[in-house]
Amino acid sequence: LALLVGLTIYTASFIAEIVRGGILAVSHGQTEAAYAVGLRPSQTLRLVVIPQSLRIIVPPMTSQYLNVVKNTTLVSAIAYPDLYSIIGTSLNQTGRPVENIAIMMAFFLTISILISLFMNWYNKRIALVER
Repeated sequence: LALLVGLTIYTASFIAEIVRGGILAVSHGQTEAAYAVGLRPSQTLRLVVIPQSLRIIVPPMTSQYLNVVKNTTLVSAIAYPDLYSIIGTSLNQTGRPVENIAIMMAFFLTISILISLFMNWYNKRIALVER
C-alpha cells in the first residue's frame, strides 16, 4: 500500500506540473481575446486555453505515461502478481532465467509501444495543420 500511495503521489505531482506548464504556456493574449468576444472564464478555459495547451501537454505526458508503466515494476506485488507468479513458476520448472526475463521484457515493451503509438496518434490528431 505504501508503494502504491508513493507512486501515485509521485506521478500525480509530475502530471500536475505538466498540465500547469501547458496551461501557462498559452499566451495571455488568447484569453484576453476570448474575453473580448464575450466568453465567460469557464468557456475561455474550455474553448480556447485547453485546446491550445493540449498541443504542449501531450508530448511530455507521453513520456510520463511510459514512466508510470516502467515505475510499476517497483510495485510488482500489487500491479502484476499474475505475470510474476507465472514467470516464477516457469523459472522453477525450466531453469531458464534468460528466456523468462525476455518474456517479461517483451510484456513491458508491448505495453510501452501501445501507449506510445496511441499518444503519437493523439498528438497528430490535435496538431495544427498548415494549409
